[in-house]
Amino acid sequence: MENQSYPGVFLRVKAVVIDSVILILLMMGAVDLFDSISNVPDFVRITAFVFFLLYDPLFTSIFGGTIGHFLFGIRVKRANNPQKNILFPLAVVRYLIKTFLGWLSLITVTGNKKAKAIHDIVVQSVVVYNNPVGAIN
Repeated sequence: MENQSYPGVFLRVKAVVIDSVILILLMMGAVDLFDSISNVPDFVRITAFVFFLLYDPLFTSIFGGTIGHFLFGIRVKRANNPQKNILFPLAVVRYLIKTFLGWLSLITVTGNKKAKAIHDIVVQSVVVYNNPVGAIN
């Protein structure tokens, strides 16, 4: 990994914006669907809410990134083993820090050679290029 380059702030922000748009559209779709169906069970509403809340940590731990990450050819991996995704509990902590600090979490990206944000430093993750065919750069 010595020659590995790491995505900067701009690409990471673009991935977050894409994820935000996707989540908003999914939420709007769920609301419209639930409105069109009478008597939607509470567990279905709760399940949808939990999915929206855990979208980032679930996708990051299971797939190595969110839809936004995939579109831009980047993945979130373990800093000590970039072949493996981070564990779900760490993905939750990463997401909570990222959420509570907002853009401030990104201030360290340009200050270290692995372009780690504060949330990456805390959970020992790293964002790397994956470069699949069709990735937007």
